[in-house]
Amino acid sequence: MSQADQLAALLKRVEALEHQLGIHADIQAVRTLQFKYGYYMDKCLFGHIVDLFAEDAVLHFMGGVFRGKAGARRLYGGSSGVNGPTDGMLFEHITTQDIVDVAPDRRSAKGRFRCFLQGGVHESKQDAPARIPPQFWEAGIYENEYVREGGVWKIKLFNYRVVYQADYEKGWAHSAVQPLMVSNFEKAYPENPRGPDEIGPAPPRWPQNFIMPFHYPHPVTGEPWTGA
Repeated sequence: MSQADQLAALLKRVEALEHQLGIHADIQAVRTLQFKYGYYMDKCLFGHIVDLFAEDAVLHFMGGVFRGKAGARRLYGGSSGVNGPTDGMLFEHITTQDIVDVAPDRRSAKGRFRCFLQGGVHESKQDAPARIPPQFWEAGIYENEYVREGGVWKIKLFNYRVVYQADYEKGWAHSAVQPLMVSNFEKAYPENPRGPDEIGPAPPRWPQNFIMPFHYPHPVTGEPWTGA
């Protein structure tokens, strides 16, 4: 191999390593973005949350589809009756089991995360919103998509599926049929000023058995999960 060929091979290897390093940096950036979303949710910092979304983001939540920043503002508009850190209110989002895959062109990514939420109202708080239980559990799955917008990673598709909600004392074996806090959407915007742009079927939840579709193929066989 000539010296020129050796140099070309070395440059090609350096480019591949730089690309691989960039992919790993992107994975960390997307993980951090999702984790920060959870920390903002802990304290109901809804304005900061809206800024995490891409301009043309699509958000799926409780059977509703919210589009763009305007839709995100309606979804995170303090409909729970709380907006910002509030004494006596607990919404601790624990985000775990992250699987992030970045596209080869490094312009988009997909991520699956598990959320475990401990929430409730302290006995000293007398003016809490009526629908928030004193102590409750929630678990759910995110299957999100992300995009690099203006050189910054943002959430492009927000797809959160509640797996279960349960009163702390009763536990998940006695989960209520209806959601504890927010209901499935029945009216769209503008009939509902805080409603979604579209309404779809109510997603299944415990005790129904369902699988949130995996964005990734099987790591050994390479086959996608088809539900069969």
